[in-house]
Amino acid sequence: TSSLIGMSGVQTDLCICWSVLQCDVVMNLSASQRCEFVKNTPDCASDEGFIKYPVVTFCLFPPNLLPLAITLYVRTHLAQLPNSVYFLNCFFCPNLSAISSTLRLTHNVAGVTFLALGNGAPDVFSAMAAFSHPQTAGLAIGALFGAGIFVTTVVAGSIALVKPFTVASRPFLRDVIFYMAAVFWTFIILYKGHISMGEAVGYLGLYIAYVLTVIVSAYIYNRQKHQLNGSAQTSDDGEYEPLLPYTQSTAQIFLNAINPVDSRTWRRQHWSAKVLKVIKVPVEVLLLLTVPVVDADKEDHNWKRPLNCLHIITGPVVCVLSFQSGKYGLLLIEGEVPVWVLILCIGVFLSGIVFFTTTNERPPRYHFLYSLLGFVVSMLWISTVASEIVSVLHLLGVVLSLSNTVLGLTLLAWGNSIGDCFADITIARQGYPRMAISACFGGIIFNMLFGVGLGCLLQIFQTNNVVMLEPEGMLCWVLSGALGLSLVLSFILVPLQCFHLSRVYGIFLLIFYIVFLLVALLTEFRVIQF
Repeated sequence: TSSLIGMSGVQTDLCICWSVLQCDVVMNLSASQRCEFVKNTPDCASDEGFIKYPVVTFCLFPPNLLPLAITLYVRTHLAQLPNSVYFLNCFFCPNLSAISSTLRLTHNVAGVTFLALGNGAPDVFSAMAAFSHPQTAGLAIGALFGAGIFVTTVVAGSIALVKPFTVASRPFLRDVIFYMAAVFWTFIILYKGHISMGEAVGYLGLYIAYVLTVIVSAYIYNRQKHQLNGSAQTSDDGEYEPLLPYTQSTAQIFLNAINPVDSRTWRRQHWSAKVLKVIKVPVEVLLLLTVPVVDADKEDHNWKRPLNCLHIITGPVVCVLSFQSGKYGLLLIEGEVPVWVLILCIGVFLSGIVFFTTTNERPPRYHFLYSLLGFVVSMLWISTVASEIVSVLHLLGVVLSLSNTVLGLTLLAWGNSIGDCFADITIARQGYPRMAISACFGGIIFNMLFGVGLGCLLQIFQTNNVVMLEPEGMLCWVLSGALGLSLVLSFILVPLQCFHLSRVYGIFLLIFYIVFLLVALLTEFRVIQF
């Protein structure tokens, strides 16, 4: 193949040759050949997303500006991290909580299903996006395993350093055993090199077994204690309610609803926080205009009549234009009218009905349906962002000659887990270390089983074939072995310490992660060879 590239005498021969090559070969070509190569190589154009990064990078940017292009991509997508945290906290999770309340799910069931999806959405959608193409499947494996090691060592170790505590023995052993089973199953799948439909469904079945175990364990515990767990939700919004009744106009309600800046806290913020807020405002306004939020903690369940009427128009339009990068939304009906125009007209009609049959003061009976719409729109927004991030990381691996696995276990895993890290450490500082450690293991079990199971299942439905999972060298085995070793050590050492996590154990976990990362990088650059 390389000899055919060097013998670039006939253009047709080059096109035939390029059609069977991997995209990472582009860095071995001269600068003048790279643009045509990425245009004619299917592997370079197979990433799903709105931006074809290889074409933009090698065709629009001069060769001497290639580092600038990569820097812009990385900085742009890393800047989405605070927006993602804001999005999950303000849009996705409230809608999931409202759905759980509407379905009258118990706290245990809601915690390991809908709320777990809220916390693990970036990991799951990143894995699904990565599994959609064979050349990026290594990103999914690296991200899921890398996030697992990061959470069970760095996050758990940080919690132990911040607040030494004694874990609940039975929930801890339950979570570790289920996670070890998931990791061992994945190890076998990687050894086989492929996953069938039955095995993909088995991942989802194992998670259902985990949920049932949580429910049964909670039932037994409550029965033994002869009492039920209850929770009282309070809201401090009343502190800011006006003393005298005040009626806002429809225009005022709309403007206040799309204003992401809280005037009560703006003056107290540091100048750097204000600058960051100004940068985030366009994205936040876009989300406010397209994603409805039903908040069960508020008296009116966050009913904003003019904005919610607009959501009936913008929400479905966003869905059809973001699903499969607008592939179906741009289709023409009878060769004349695009699908998104039809959806827009239907949305305008329904919005008018809602606007003229409701009032500003009281939400309608069907207001809970907005939580379902918000849930769907949120998933598609997250899926779109995840697809773009996976595409950028794939390009980064091509340019820097790095495997997808190492990119997954570092950049993608860190980006998806850093928010959970700060949240769990904050919860531990506030005096709830048990809750924080439970979130560590419960979340990654969901990410592993749903990320691999659902991601591979969707790919099987699309291709009607098994999903090939070929490990990228020894790094994949180092990754899975390190995750399995960390779980085994936790399963043995924590009971030996009478389930007390001390600061010494926290330091041990952090050292374990540093050693693992060092070995992984040395293996990637072939300094260490097995």
